[in-house]
Amino acid sequence: MARKLLLEHINVPGINTLDVYRQKGGYRAVEKALKTLTPDEVVEEVKKSGLRGRGGAGFPTGMKWSFLAKPEGVARYLVCNADESEPGTFKDRYLMTHIPHALIEGMIVSSFALGANTSYIYVRGEMMPQIRILERAIAEAKNAGFLGKNILGSGYDLELYVQPGGGAYICGEETALLESLEGKRGNPRIKPPFPAIAGLYGCPTVVNNVESIAAVVPIINDGGDEYAKIGIGRSTGTKLISASGNLVRPGVYEIDLGLPVEEFIYSDEYCGGIANGKRLKATVAGGSSVPILPANLTLKLANGEPRLMSYESLSEGGFATGTMLGSGGFIAFDEDQCIVRNTWNFSRFYHHESCGQCSPCREGTGWMEKVLHRLEYGHGKMSDIDLLVDVSKKIEGNTICPLGDAAAWPVASAIRHFRDEFEWHVKEPVKSLNTNYGLANYAEPIAKAVTTEN
Repeated sequence: MARKLLLEHINVPGINTLDVYRQKGGYRAVEKALKTLTPDEVVEEVKKSGLRGRGGAGFPTGMKWSFLAKPEGVARYLVCNADESEPGTFKDRYLMTHIPHALIEGMIVSSFALGANTSYIYVRGEMMPQIRILERAIAEAKNAGFLGKNILGSGYDLELYVQPGGGAYICGEETALLESLEGKRGNPRIKPPFPAIAGLYGCPTVVNNVESIAAVVPIINDGGDEYAKIGIGRSTGTKLISASGNLVRPGVYEIDLGLPVEEFIYSDEYCGGIANGKRLKATVAGGSSVPILPANLTLKLANGEPRLMSYESLSEGGFATGTMLGSGGFIAFDEDQCIVRNTWNFSRFYHHESCGQCSPCREGTGWMEKVLHRLEYGHGKMSDIDLLVDVSKKIEGNTICPLGDAAAWPVASAIRHFRDEFEWHVKEPVKSLNTNYGLANYAEPIAKAVTTEN
């Protein structure tokens, strides 16, 4: 059985309340940090843990904290990115719904480490129930002396606020989030300067994801070295995975990083296999923005070794044969699913959510949606397939923020691995409207590494 650091008490009745959370050891990390550690020592523990950002980028959290500028007399801020908008990802919402004090405790410890006296939790606007839950939990924590002036007699002050967002996917990008938090339109900023130098209100700011901040609690309770013993290589600790799609048991799972992908999909401890006795066709391992993989490359690396649920293993082989762990939004597709339709659906999302600031993204996402719509509904041409590849290349790497890459990668990877299905939609326009292409060779063992470029 995998250990549970974040979800151990998730099913305890009343765990969303301060009293029950305290009974289960809650706020020990706050007491330990404020009474026995200095801010620099807290940062050092997070560094030793090897914790990497759980929002998608996977950048080392302790290193990110160490970049924070500390000019004399200038305020510093910690902002929690709870604008969970990635299709296929819902683990942060789950955490905030069921155990909100885990996030609040993490915010207090992290704010102390960074020298922030005012911190914000920026929550996606549609998550009104979670916003109310967090506000109640913050009020409980403040009444108990864990927020406000002179917390636990330590001399440290912290005010924590929940800020609803406008419901825009682009505000999941940290600089667009800061713009929105300041009351402006959520357009990404050009970097540099980075938020660590000039972030919220022009002051040094750290932006971290919900899961990343909540993970600070067990790191401080047990020590960074103990946390680092969990996982594999540079993928340390546990990770929350949002599992959805054609699975027997979709849901949120906490895994030790390094778990074999095959075990995650098929074991009774986790997803229980593909629903309705079907076969696996493809997966999106880290949310809609990462490259899609056929079943054979999902379960094994190009060299035939088992693929693991880790940052390194999932990216093994680059985009030719690999993908990304991303935010952990794991979507499984069975043999009855249409890759062309799925890719078109993703492209519709990115076209709708583009802020329009960068021409390649603003125009390119629209073109990809239209061409994919053409292919899906029986009006496509063979040249459309290469046109999609060309447009994705024009977008990738040519925008201020990663939304352009997020829109381009699913399209390029779908054609890379499932080109015969796209061609079938052109050759059989009427049949493709009513029939699924099926598995073809996607679930068969691979004989050699795939080397196709974008």
